Amino acid sequence: MDRIIFGDNQFFGVNHMSEEKARAQSMRFQNNSAILEVLECAYSFGIRTFMCTTHERMADICDHFRARRADFPDYTFYPCMPYAHKYANAVTEHGMVGALRSFLPEEGTLSALLKSGKAVVQADMESLAQILIDAEMKMFRGLSTPVIFLQNVVTDLLLGLGMNEAFRIFANHVKERYDAEPGFITMNAPRLLDALASVGIENPIVCANINKVGFRMCGGLAAYEAALRGRRFRAIAMSVFASGAIPAREALDYVCGLDQVEAIVFGASSKGNIKETRDLITELSIRS
Repeated sequence: MDRIIFGDNQFFGVNHMSEEKARAQSMRFQNNSAILEVLECAYSFGIRTFMCTTHERMADICDHFRARRADFPDYTFYPCMPYAHKYANAVTEHGMVGALRSFLPEEGTLSALLKSGKAVVQADMESLAQILIDAEMKMFRGLSTPVIFLQNVVTDLLLGLGMNEAFRIFANHVKERYDAEPGFITMNAPRLLDALASVGIENPIVCANINKVGFRMCGGLAAYEAALRGRRFRAIAMSVFASGAIPAREALDYVCGLDQVEAIVFGASSKGNIKETRDLITELSIRS
């Protein structure tokens, strides 16, 4: 994994501390051209990996990079699925079965089974899960996607329900179908590590909030630090600034000092902030 990963929260009005900032970001990035401008700026600073949800608008972003591969030969996507609001809206509008049908590829034997209702009646959840993963991945066809993530909304729901076998289904399909590594986003990394180990997922890629003040770190800062010291996994730190609660240098000095953190994902919308964050991560990583 690259040490520095660019995230997409800012493009879709996600800010965990300020609704006003979230609305302003949402307005700024109404047009895809504004998103592409920021992504190309990040690329110019050497940031080659974009970690993004499967939001509908990402399809156009993927089209842009697919059409300009010569300009971005080493650009990599880390898809994060599912984009929960998309499914919630579809269920509200079409009902459960209608929502499933609306997201499935048109071709394929399993799709035909679902249309006949057979897969639903048989409760073939593994097949359904695989089909939905394939539907989410359709927009990334032909692009580099070496790691594919399960979003925290689903990861933590499955974790809470004790449905650990679902993690194995996701991991196996990602490996076999896409020759990619499975990744898991969570708000409770210590507990997730136990669940993944229980179904034989070794040395997993886990993306979680890791910051100096324990912001949105379920179980507490001490539990995370203990996991980083004593568990074998590849950690990606997100929310390192605690949504602006920690000054940039102080925040990154803490995270870069954790040897077990392999990568840091951050979102920014200005050239200055992108460059400053890249420079600080590079400086503090070398020093640590």
